[in-house]
Amino acid sequence: MGINSKEIESSSDRVLAIVQKSHKAAIKLAQISGSKRRLGILAIAEAIEDSGDEILESNTIDLEMSREMAIAEPIADWLKLTPERLETTVAILKRLSQAADPTRRLINAPYQLEPSQTYCQLVPLGTVALIYEAFPELAAIVAGLCLKTGNSLITRGCSTASNSNQTIASIIQTALASTELPSGTFESISDLGISVQELVTQDRYINLVIPYGRPSLVQQVAEKATTTVLRTAMGNCYLYWSQSGSLELTRQMIVDSHDGEPDAVNAIEKVLINQEIKPSLLQSLFNNLQQSGFKLRGDDALVEQFPEFLSLMKPQEWSKPYLTKIVAFRRIDSLSQAVFWINRYSSGHADSIVTKSYQEGRQFVQGIDSALAYINTSPKFSRIPEEGSDVFLGMSNQKGYRQGLISVETFTTIKQIVQG
Repeated sequence: MGINSKEIESSSDRVLAIVQKSHKAAIKLAQISGSKRRLGILAIAEAIEDSGDEILESNTIDLEMSREMAIAEPIADWLKLTPERLETTVAILKRLSQAADPTRRLINAPYQLEPSQTYCQLVPLGTVALIYEAFPELAAIVAGLCLKTGNSLITRGCSTASNSNQTIASIIQTALASTELPSGTFESISDLGISVQELVTQDRYINLVIPYGRPSLVQQVAEKATTTVLRTAMGNCYLYWSQSGSLELTRQMIVDSHDGEPDAVNAIEKVLINQEIKPSLLQSLFNNLQQSGFKLRGDDALVEQFPEFLSLMKPQEWSKPYLTKIVAFRRIDSLSQAVFWINRYSSGHADSIVTKSYQEGRQFVQGIDSALAYINTSPKFSRIPEEGSDVFLGMSNQKGYRQGLISVETFTTIKQIVQG
């Protein structure tokens, strides 16, 4: 199903041939029944399940090379596949196969064009491009999301995971070759020497680009792309500990939010503490978090007050994710000041409050400019929640239709139908 790169001389010719092939596949996929696309998802799930040893062997090679390259800590964690991560990938694909076909869903139109009847239907986007950093299993997960919604997919992984990416791509392509789905349904360009810019400027054929990884990758793709980009967000989530908020609930929310595997997308990394919170409560929190393996930081005032727990943070850290078990603290005068601080520095995709006041909770929700607001509950992210039938790729802080959790519906668009 792949393109033979030896037959095409220049990278620009290679990328054009691939995106055209994928575009043609997307047109056919939009007409193929949900039951046939479901069989494609199951074929990928079964292939990943049967090829676990092969995938882990390739991943071991990548891990050994990454140690020699001394890559950053979060990348090393994201790169390392385990049997459990592969089992989760298979479970996600199987859940997707069982879900209802979203492209058959009719929804009410926000207006009516009299005298005709107006309604809307979810339809596929077309061709999706995934550019991802480490996370080798994402190719299979996004392939499942795209098949569920009738889209074709082109993937470009990072060089750090080259062996894992190639193995998984080959497994996916072999699995799909045994189905009735069109050639070009899934394409991987990770090993073809095609640059990010060459891919994301194919706006004639690619309908959505999803960059997944550190903020630097997301920004790079957003700046270079000429087609629609779905910005993903990770880390740098804030929590405001209100005067009435519980110490134990604050502790639970912080710890639980970092428990996402392998990427704690909604990890609470910054905590704003109301001035009225007693020092004894802070000491208890700091001590507990430190014993749980967290590294703690704070502003000048808190570091001076609790030098045995906190190290001094730099001002620019307030707007940057740590993507590891680090939490920074700052005292704040009021809820309104906390909202101002969060809107200024947060990543804007998942922020929280601990409070016993209903009014404070409502004021927080109305004030923060975040995709998701959590009141007295952990913002922990899971791709396959224990309850329900949903599957999520990640989170987006992008304004508009696709803000928030990246779900199956994110891979669709709305067609408006006016019937006389």
